[in-house]
Amino acid sequence: MINTADLNLPGHLTLPPDPSGLVLFAHGSGSSRHSPRNRYVALTLNQAGLGTLLFDLLTPGEAASRANVFDIELLAERLARVSAWAHDQPWGRDLTIGWFGASTGAAAALWAAAEPHADVAAIVSRGGRPDLAGPQLPAVTAPTLLIVGALDTQVLALNRTAQSRMRCPTELVVVPGATHLFEEPGTLTAAARHAQAWFTTHLRHVAHAGHRHS
Repeated sequence: MINTADLNLPGHLTLPPDPSGLVLFAHGSGSSRHSPRNRYVALTLNQAGLGTLLFDLLTPGEAASRANVFDIELLAERLARVSAWAHDQPWGRDLTIGWFGASTGAAAALWAAAEPHADVAAIVSRGGRPDLAGPQLPAVTAPTLLIVGALDTQVLALNRTAQSRMRCPTELVVVPGATHLFEEPGTLTAAARHAQAWFTTHLRHVAHAGHRHS
């Protein structure tokens, strides 16, 4: 259970031996910490020596309101708060943090990352809606990977436009044959491996450069 001030959120933490970083998952609308797709990605990251924290951005009562589900600023504030909580834990103090967002969760991650004191070293968006973080995009500094299915044409166009507005290091990976949920054979594996490579490179680079959290 994640306890931050007056907020209690259920979560699932996995820490491999001597983790090289910690990735927090921001789930999209209609999803939760039980999302089989995000759990699969988390397992792939764990196998590369990265810790993962899957949690619900909203309490059950809050999630019942569709307005909250699409309140990007609220979701961003919640992600930043949980990230700070993780940094304050004994197991998280020395870990470089990354954020993985899907759908509206990706917008929340980018919105939070644009804040002046954002404590995140790398971001990955899978099938995300970075356009929903519109005014914040130019202020994001963390290296960001955008993963989109080739058949998810509308979201792909939105990601290309969003990428053009970003000033941080970015890369757009288009997964052949994939639709929005990456349900086609092999497509989720491809997305997970791209995420694994991005976080492994950027979180370890920050740690080795001596910029770990103090």
